[in-house]
Parts: sequence; C-alpha cells; structure tokens
Amino acid sequence: MPQLNPSVSGRLAAAKNTTADKLLGAASELMIERKSIEVSLSDIAQKSGVNSALVKYHFGNKDGLLLALLARDAATELANLDYLMAQRISPTAKMRLHIAGIIKAYYQFPYMNRLIHYLLHESSVEAADEVSKFFVGPLLEFQRRLLTQGVAAGEFRVIDPVLFYTSLIGACDHLFFGRHAMSRAAGVGPVTDEVCRDYIAHMEALIFGGMLRKESGE
Repeated sequence: MPQLNPSVSGRLAAAKNTTADKLLGAASELMIERKSIEVSLSDIAQKSGVNSALVKYHFGNKDGLLLALLARDAATELANLDYLMAQRISPTAKMRLHIAGIIKAYYQFPYMNRLIHYLLHESSVEAADEVSKFFVGPLLEFQRRLLTQGVAAGEFRVIDPVLFYTSLIGACDHLFFGRHAMSRAAGVGPVTDEVCRDYIAHMEALIFGGMLRKESGE
C-alpha cells in the first residue's frame, strides 16, 4: 500500500484514540442518517458525547476531521489493492473483485464520493493534495497496472485508465448520490443489499462487455 504523507498518517493515528474514534464514528453515522455531509460540529459532538472543542485537539478543524474520516473509510479498500494485484488469478477475475470491492465500499459509506468532491474542490489546497495522494492517486495507479496486465494477458482491450476510473467511480457516485433523483423519476427505493448485489452484477456485465476481448475468457 502506498505510504500516506505525514499529516494524513497523523490523523489516522489520532483516529485510533478512543475520543477521536467516537467523533469519526458520530460524523459517519450522521452523514448516513441525513444522506448529506452537511453536519455541524455541535451535531457531531452531541451524537458522540464528546466536547466539540476536542475536534481541534485531534484534527485541527472540521475539514481535518472530514479528511481523517475519508482516510479511515478508504484505508481498507486501498490496503487490499496490492494484495489483489499479487494474487495468482486472471486479470479478469481481479477486475471482477475490484469492481465489487469499490461498490461495496461506497455502499458501506454512501457519503464517500460527496466527501471526496468536497475535499478536492471546496476545501483547502492542502486537503485536495492529500486526497489525491492517499486516495485518487493509488486507486488510479492500481487500475492502470491492472488494465495493462489485462492487455498483456490478451484479456482486455486497450482502455484509458483515467476514463476507466471516471466510469467506475462515477457509476458509484450516481447510485449513492443521485438515488433521490431516481426515486422521483423512476419510483425506485433506497439502496439495499439486494440493490447493491444487482448493481455489482450490472456493472460487471457493462464493463466487461466493453473491455474484454472476444477471444478472452475468465
């Protein structure tokens, strides 16, 4: 797994502290309940039972807390990338596991993409740099390597990794962020375990239908 820069590593270390972990847990729960990242420090403090002044002590400010939350939520998926790449299975099988892993991560943390957008575009330059270094960059590099491996194995067509990243992450974005719009237009309900499983199958079929070479197999 790529090394986190010092400030992100510090925030992750802080998150292991019981008080800091309570703050992160409360922020996560509130965002899921409200389907929004617009939660105040006072709301987080009330939910966690921790004084809001301790946010500054552990994370510097609210954006520092949000950055630590994203780092916490993304850590498991990012840690799995090198492990998945090293497995003695086909690139197609690796890609299938990767697609499912990404969608499941967004299902577990449905606010993730809104948090990424906020930290990349509406917070500080420093926050955007950190998100790029510990999340976007490693994920793009993994996908680039896997796509290259698939082409070399004769399983994948040549595909631009940036366009692939945009397609997969964008698909997650719309399922979990645009669901309320779809509920009005098509009468669909909330994202459930069944919806998540169906979406994984749909995205596998959609992506592999466009990227697999006809002569390749599993």
